[in-house]
Amino acid sequence: MTFKELIIFCDPSTVLGSAPDEIGMLCQDSRKVSPGDIFIAIKGLTSDGHKFIDAAVENGASVVISEKPLKNIGNTAVIVVDDTRALVSPLAQKLMGNPAEKLTITGVTGTNGKTTVATLIWQALTELGQPASLLGTVEKRFNKRKGESALTTADPIEIARDMKRMVDIGSKFLVMEVSSHALEQQRTSGIPFYVSIFTNLSHDHLDYHGSMEKYAAAKKKLFDQMNPDGWAIANVDDPRGEWITSDTAARVLGISFEKHSTVHANIVRADTKGTQIDIEDLQLRTPLIGIFNAYNAVQALLACTALGFDGNHIADVLSHCPGAAGRMERVNRTKKLEQEPVVIVDYAHTPDALKNVSRTLSELKKTNQNLVIVFGCGGDRDKAKRPEMAKIAETYGDRIVVTSDNPRTEKPEAIIKDILKGFNSDTEVYSNLDRKETIRKVISEASINDIILIAGKGHETYQEINGVRNHFDDREIARKALAERASGPSENTGGN
Repeated sequence: MTFKELIIFCDPSTVLGSAPDEIGMLCQDSRKVSPGDIFIAIKGLTSDGHKFIDAAVENGASVVISEKPLKNIGNTAVIVVDDTRALVSPLAQKLMGNPAEKLTITGVTGTNGKTTVATLIWQALTELGQPASLLGTVEKRFNKRKGESALTTADPIEIARDMKRMVDIGSKFLVMEVSSHALEQQRTSGIPFYVSIFTNLSHDHLDYHGSMEKYAAAKKKLFDQMNPDGWAIANVDDPRGEWITSDTAARVLGISFEKHSTVHANIVRADTKGTQIDIEDLQLRTPLIGIFNAYNAVQALLACTALGFDGNHIADVLSHCPGAAGRMERVNRTKKLEQEPVVIVDYAHTPDALKNVSRTLSELKKTNQNLVIVFGCGGDRDKAKRPEMAKIAETYGDRIVVTSDNPRTEKPEAIIKDILKGFNSDTEVYSNLDRKETIRKVISEASINDIILIAGKGHETYQEINGVRNHFDDREIARKALAERASGPSENTGGN
């Protein structure tokens, strides 16, 4: 792109300075600017990129895109626009050759289930031999090549760069999780989603959005921007499911297990080995367990049919798809599962997610089994959900252990204190700040008839304390604890 083309694309109110000799990469982090790059100043919640313009210029930025005129920045050209945040995503795409237009893109939004739905769709497409990529919370996939993912939805520049890489390696499809933060901050502005999926909406991120109404409105943006040739798939059993697609131009598929809808589904059988679902004239058997995973599996199937694939074929493929790591993941030491307690690791870190997994496991219990729930809450996040999660744990758990999650910059004991306020005074609750010690102790003391739910971190391989991420994997610790338990003097076969 030439400087003249850049000016035309930005449609600025003012241009200051002379045309630069070269135009490099687009950056919104001044620390990443190299000589010749374009620096775009974005106003954020906690910082304003305009404060770092001098640093960007010092690092060699040839162009600065700003919302206000600038003086005394040497030979650097300045392009003044009304809204840099609205510009950054379309500009990033343009500079990368518009890779989004060369991909058929599916976006998944909602409080819970985004990762599982997106992963299932990617796994199904891959099993069908399709060149498909994935952008999600747990990981990125460039076709079958794995990459690390730091955010549910990255910044627009990283998204455009990733999409270009996908196009370059031959990807035809992209499945991506789309967070409410990303939609509110216009990180996906201008991306042509062909299929958009709404999983559900429950209490989360209110520290950012301020209310459930604003949180829901952010999710709705994904559907409001769709084209008429696209497909909007929504869980209409959620109270906001029908509203979320009310203004979309796309074709709508409503999925329901409870009432008449575009697509009605019914659970035929559910056990610890999986779930069998009737979907109109299709039968789907998924290894995933729980009603919430039934919604996830059906939405994945509908997404694939919207992409043009045969429903029966997709149902067969999904019967072999394991879903996302750290989502209702059984952790075991041996294939002889009957010789050890059932240990489930799940990412449930919201009240609704904890309710879903706890209720599911409680309903799957046999008469001689107890459900042990181990959980905590993250620091520097919505504090209102802490006592709510306590109430959920005591509703479904036979034994409850509260421990540390990712305290971040908060004191772990303060977080646990907030959680404990939500329990009834007569509820017996154990607490321990040390998550590793807690997991090992719970497993060592468990009966082989126990079901142990370790909730909150799921796939995460770190614990964040005071801004430092230390290696920490619930699954690793649980497997080691199971091994230590097996090597002990005898198996515990008693009750709770």
